[in-house]
Amino acid sequence: RVMHLLIDISAHGLGHLAQTAPVINALKTRFPGLQMTVRSALPRLRLARYIAADFDHVPEARDFGFVMHNSVDINFAKSGMAYREFHANWHERIAIEFQWLKAHYVDALLSNVAYLPLAGAASASLPSAGLCSLNWADLFMHYFAAAPWAETIHDEILSAYRAAGCFLRVTPGLPMANLDRRQNIGPIARLGRRDRQTLTRELGLGENDRWILLAMGGLDFRLPVESWPRTAGLNWLVPSTWQVRRDDVRTYDDTGLEFPDMLASVDAVITKPGYGSFVEAACNGIPALYMQRDDWPETPYLSAWMTTHARSRKITRGQLVEGQFIEELRQLWQAPAPTQPKLTGIDEALEILQTVLGLR
Repeated sequence: RVMHLLIDISAHGLGHLAQTAPVINALKTRFPGLQMTVRSALPRLRLARYIAADFDHVPEARDFGFVMHNSVDINFAKSGMAYREFHANWHERIAIEFQWLKAHYVDALLSNVAYLPLAGAASASLPSAGLCSLNWADLFMHYFAAAPWAETIHDEILSAYRAAGCFLRVTPGLPMANLDRRQNIGPIARLGRRDRQTLTRELGLGENDRWILLAMGGLDFRLPVESWPRTAGLNWLVPSTWQVRRDDVRTYDDTGLEFPDMLASVDAVITKPGYGSFVEAACNGIPALYMQRDDWPETPYLSAWMTTHARSRKITRGQLVEGQFIEELRQLWQAPAPTQPKLTGIDEALEILQTVLGLR
């Protein structure tokens, strides 16, 4: 029988997919006979824009991360309720996951970064691995450590992660000192192809103008671009869902370019702290302005890495909302470009997963 690998990808933003897809594509190249199922609440069309390999799709989620107001602001009350509900019948959930894995003839599991599948795989004696720059155990305790009900839930989350054959901690990421099977690997990102001509033609832009991409994450966080002051020679590329009507604004999803190619073709990106946008900007050599987000546990690790590997600057939420950051952009463009980081994480993940998951 052909080996069946289940890959569970969190739909909490797009960073989980951005980390996992290059590994999936590399696995398919090395093991062309491998049967792959991707279980994710992300739509299949979105998955297929990242994953070049053939895969079956199960449109289900095994984690929720946090309940969000938008891509930046957590709804703490609803998130706390969701965790208490999710863990109220924890052992029953593991038993149901065990049955699901058996019913779908899964031979091995890779999770980014739901922990329930790892607990289910352990109970089914299936080889498994985690892969991510973060984990829900650390993030949960960052926000809920003071709650009287948090310790039991944290122990259950941590036990599930520790049950995996290994946890591949992608650089840059949380330290994860409490995951004893942690293995550190290098950055993972998609490299784009710079193509100013296509953008010039399709969006009616001046090739010598500056183009700034606004990429605020997979969960919507709309910026009031229509009220920003105009700056001669600057154009803004935004999602079509924002419906901004200005002659210096274009919608980037109207182009035929894939996102990494578009990112590689602009003059700067404005974003929030997050693995996908940070690492893809750095690895494609694109300057990044990012919104201050001091309450997010990943931020200090991502920011420190960007300081070394990219032209990057932090701006306040107020500056971003009001469009008051043009001088910071100019300073980025005048700064010397550092050496772009090497994408060693994909090959390192491949070698470890081949052994840990027994791939063939």
